[in-house]
Amino acid sequence: MMAAMPILETVHLTREAGGKKLVEDISVAVERAEVLAVAGPSGAGKSCLLRLLNRLDEPTSGTVYLEGKDYRALAPRELRRRVGMMTQMPYLFPGTVTENLRFGPRQQGKHLSGAEVDALLERVGLRQRAAHPVEHLSGGEAQRVSLARALANRPCVLLLDEPTSALDEGSKQEVETLILDVVRQNALTCIVVTHDMAQAARMADRVLLLKAGRLARIGGTREVLHAEGNLS
Repeated sequence: MMAAMPILETVHLTREAGGKKLVEDISVAVERAEVLAVAGPSGAGKSCLLRLLNRLDEPTSGTVYLEGKDYRALAPRELRRRVGMMTQMPYLFPGTVTENLRFGPRQQGKHLSGAEVDALLERVGLRQRAAHPVEHLSGGEAQRVSLARALANRPCVLLLDEPTSALDEGSKQEVETLILDVVRQNALTCIVVTHDMAQAARMADRVLLLKAGRLARIGGTREVLHAEGNLS
């Protein structure tokens, strides 16, 4: 029986800047509906790797295949629709929650109806917040809107860059649980950068460990964390 094609695959992915290799020769295949944590010490290249996956940064060499197609053949806007991103700080546009959710689809010539907005907000636990100004949201609520905005584009891969690190402990647990629920319910492929090994253990199927921009280890979450002394 033929193996299923990875939904996303990096091939010798490398980025160099200022004479330094920030990410060096990363080749990894990510399966459909898999949650992959990218972990490692500060400065290891975790966020740089994530930014390469939807061409917010350009690779110096190597490439990425999305559903078997070289992502350089895709228009950047189309790529970023299919490979959505949620950042550590939720950069929301001034205006209402609805206006933020409608922004991405509008770039594709689509209009989110009121019912579709309400359905997205229901999924992230923000019922009846459609008309709410974003500047009046709490940090946890803003991250929920950021997640809903990413989902509005119906991505096949979701990139999460330290999505809970700026939140207090209560909000962190709520948003983490919400992300996991949404990812599982929608069979999303998810790549999450985290410095928190306990979070990696809770969220991920596999862990990719980066050290000095290079792939140091990859495998099942418990296997990798145990080998690194982060799991008893």
